Amino acid sequence: MPSGPRTPLAWVWFTLLLALCLQVMPLAEGWQIWRPDWLGLMLIYWCMATPDRVGVFHGFVLGILLDLIEGAPLGQNALTLSLLAFLSALVYPRFRTYSLVQQALLILVLLGLVQLVEQWLRTLFGPFSMHLAFLLPSLIGAALWPWLVTMFQALERRLLSHD
Repeated sequence: MPSGPRTPLAWVWFTLLLALCLQVMPLAEGWQIWRPDWLGLMLIYWCMATPDRVGVFHGFVLGILLDLIEGAPLGQNALTLSLLAFLSALVYPRFRTYSLVQQALLILVLLGLVQLVEQWLRTLFGPFSMHLAFLLPSLIGAALWPWLVTMFQALERRLLSHD
């Protein structure tokens, strides 16, 4: 991931807010389970691409915004996205050396852990539902990771070449 301090912070926030919009975009009742965790994917991408500029604070702010938009208990998404950013920072040194397939497997683990925590919190605050379908967004996110990284690297090269 060739990003660094040259990546404009406005571009980072634009992509994170776009991911937030994709995350809360209304879908038909049966299709909601197939929605990838756009916000989680984008947060991981920026935590890995610019670890000195994007971190737990960004996860917390985006989580609070998601809580307010979804009407979830305040702090639920903030906790899970902060945890995701923290875990991304923990695996950052090894993550950058992995191939895209290995990165996708690690994304599956990271998003799966966060989805597990989110499911646990939902059972504390709401009706209990016991099924493994909540892991589908993690699986889809892991499948999308190689294309997302490739697309963003190409977009950043283009964006930075015009400076």
